[in-house]
Parts: sequence; C-alpha cells; structure tokens
Amino acid sequence: MTAFPAAEAPPEAPLPSPAIDRALQRLMALHPKKIDLSLGRMYRLLGELGNPHLKLPPVIHVAGTNGKGSTVAFLKAMLGAAGLHVHTYTSPHLVRFNERIGLAGAAIGDDALADVLDRCEQVNGGQPITFFEVTTCAAFLAFAEVPADMLVLEVGLGGRLDATNVIERPVATAITRISMDHMQFLGDTLAAIAGEKAGILKAGVPAVIGPQPDAEVRRTLAEAVARTGADGRIHGRDWTVDPLADGFRLTAGGSARTFAAPVLPGRHQLDNAATAVLCADCVLGPCGDGAIRAGLAQAVWPGRLQRLSHGPAVSAAAPGWEVWLDGGHNDSAGEALAAWLEAAPLRPLLLVVGMLESKEPTAFLSPLARHADAIAVLHIPAQEASFPVAALADHARAAGIARVETVGSVAEAVALSAGLAGPGRVLITGSLYLAGAVLAENG
Repeated sequence: MTAFPAAEAPPEAPLPSPAIDRALQRLMALHPKKIDLSLGRMYRLLGELGNPHLKLPPVIHVAGTNGKGSTVAFLKAMLGAAGLHVHTYTSPHLVRFNERIGLAGAAIGDDALADVLDRCEQVNGGQPITFFEVTTCAAFLAFAEVPADMLVLEVGLGGRLDATNVIERPVATAITRISMDHMQFLGDTLAAIAGEKAGILKAGVPAVIGPQPDAEVRRTLAEAVARTGADGRIHGRDWTVDPLADGFRLTAGGSARTFAAPVLPGRHQLDNAATAVLCADCVLGPCGDGAIRAGLAQAVWPGRLQRLSHGPAVSAAAPGWEVWLDGGHNDSAGEALAAWLEAAPLRPLLLVVGMLESKEPTAFLSPLARHADAIAVLHIPAQEASFPVAALADHARAAGIARVETVGSVAEAVALSAGLAGPGRVLITGSLYLAGAVLAENG
C-alpha cells in the first residue's frame, strides 16, 4: 500500500499539469463513446486492479440532478468538523481534474494522480473503457490506499449503471432533486430519470430522498424504496424542511431541530443542507449537531452562487456592480436562481450566458427572464460543444428577454453593465464549463 499525501490547498488553484493533461487525453481515446452506461467494463478493470472498490472506507453515495454536489460539500464539512478524515469524489471539475478526487480533505496531488492514472492505463492495456470509468477506477485506487474515515461519493450520471454504482453496501444513500437532464441517456420523462437515479438504493441501507416538486418523481422514488427494501427517509413522508427568517427547521422522527442558514446562498440550499444533515445523522448519531452546525457554516462549493471578488471579470464591471457566478444549466437550476434573485433583489440584472448544445436554453432562461434587464450570450471558451451563439440568442428572446447581445468574451459581456443604470448585479451562468473558465481567470 502506498500512502500518498494530499496536496496542500493553495490560495489560488495552480495551473493544470501538462503531463496529467496528456494522460487524460490518452484515456479519453480508449472508447469511442464519451458516455456508454454499463458496469461490465468497471468490474473488469477493478478486478484486474485488485478490487480497490472493496477496500474503501464507509461510503455515503449521493445521486440526483440538481444539488448533489452541494450536498457532498455540506457532508464533507460536517464530517470534517466531527474530526473525521473524509475522501470525496465529484464531477465535473472546474479548473483542474485534481478537484474531482479529494483525499482526506484536500485535492489529490499531481504525483499521486499521475501514479493512479498510469497504473489504470497500464493494467487496462488499451481495452475499451470510457473516460469516466477509468478515472473512477483511478479514484478508487487512491481512496483505497490513503487512510480515511469516510468517502462521500457523487454519482456521475444517472445511478443504476453509473461507474460509481459498484459500491455494494454504502452506509447511506441520498437522492437530491430530479430534473430533466441527460435525457438521451436516462430517458425522456422525469419518472424514467428518477428510476435510473434510484438504482443506487440498497436493501437495508438508509436512503434520504430530498424534496421533489414533481408528483411522478415522488411516486417513482417511493416505489423504488419499497421495492429495494431500502431504509427510506422520504421528504414529505418522513421529514420536512421549512425556511425560517435566519435559517431552517428540520422535522424528522417526531422532533424538530433548527439550524442557522447555511453558508451557501439560495433557498434551494436549505433542501440540500437538510438532506446532508439526515445523511450525517446516519454516521454521527444524536451527538453530531455541533459538527453539523459547524459544517453548515463552513462548506465550500465553488461556482455555485459564488460572488467574485477579483480578476478581469470584476474589473470589467461598472463601479458598484456585483459579479456572481453559477454553473446552473437546466430548468430546475433556472428556477432556483430565480428564487434567489427574488429573495435578494438587486436591479438592474445583466445575465452572461454560455451553454452546451446538449442543454435546453429556453427552459433554463424562462424563469430568469422577468429578472433580466439584458443578456449577453457567448461561446464557452475552448468548448467545441458550446451552443451556437446566434441560436442561443434566439432562445434568450424566446424566453422573453428583450435586450440580447452577442459577445466574444466574458469581460466584454460584463462591460455591458456600464450601459445599464446601476449599480446592479451581473450573473454569469449556464454551464459548469463556463464557470470553470471564469474561475480559471478570476481565482
């Protein structure tokens, strides 16, 4: 066993490693499809690697469309505040691939990452395997070889056939809000997507089902809990979360607890925070409230309603304007951002939007339209799959936004704030890939 030290967390993210980038490019070429949901290739390579997925610390497995990354961030902070060493696995990354693999509290270091990637590449021997599958195997190698008390594991896509779903018996599972996303892989109805997400449920394992606005999703998930024999804790049946003026009330098991507002802003984060609290209860027990409260105040999740404080984008804004960043990209994310704007109004609002061509821009932008005084649309830097700018502009108009501008860069977009009566707010959104590009330039 090789114990790799985790990298120190720097004040600003270092540049990606060229050697690691080359290794990742080679791994991307091993399978013609970027996404090909199956577990057979995972079990083959894991077996050849000595089955590291069977040597992991206790796992909390988190699925969902919206909010699963925030839930992971809350759990990491809560369990860390309890004195536990916590591994995390999330995707996609924003700036560096290392962000995906958290070893005992910090992103994996370059040497450790290069080592596990090389071992997976060598053992795989050029056989077909998707990029996410082989890098998940690499993550499992690192998690198995570096001591920790817990692993909080985020599903990549779906659940039933996701590469992470080789974990036989997690200590808890969670399913956050289900929305229309990745329909070409998961199905074209919310019920079908929910059924795929429910594939992580295991008999006898606590399953925290977060708030679901859609009745069909609620029914599908409740049926899956009953069918699998999971120990269900279903929102609306077994627990509720209610906003308070300065926090939220969580009612479960016949008792209510109140918590201060989490550090991550937005009404939707109360749902994610409450889901994380119930998962943390499964590990920490009734004496964990102190750590849970500390975790709610300390969680960090970049690119999700993050206010930028420096960099070219901030410098380009008109005096007194706030610049915010969020990677939201589907209808539920648009609704969550609209709710945040209603709760914290500041006008005028300039939207800066780039999206992937696989997304539904009108569905995302429609909830935001009534808040936006103008929108600037752009191509996501270095992203071939970016939505064509002219077509994205048409979607913005279809969503009901009157003033639509096409621009060549984020800085050019933000500079349009000078032409609006202010001070106001700039919200850069539409894609985690855009968020990553912005953070790479703006710390």
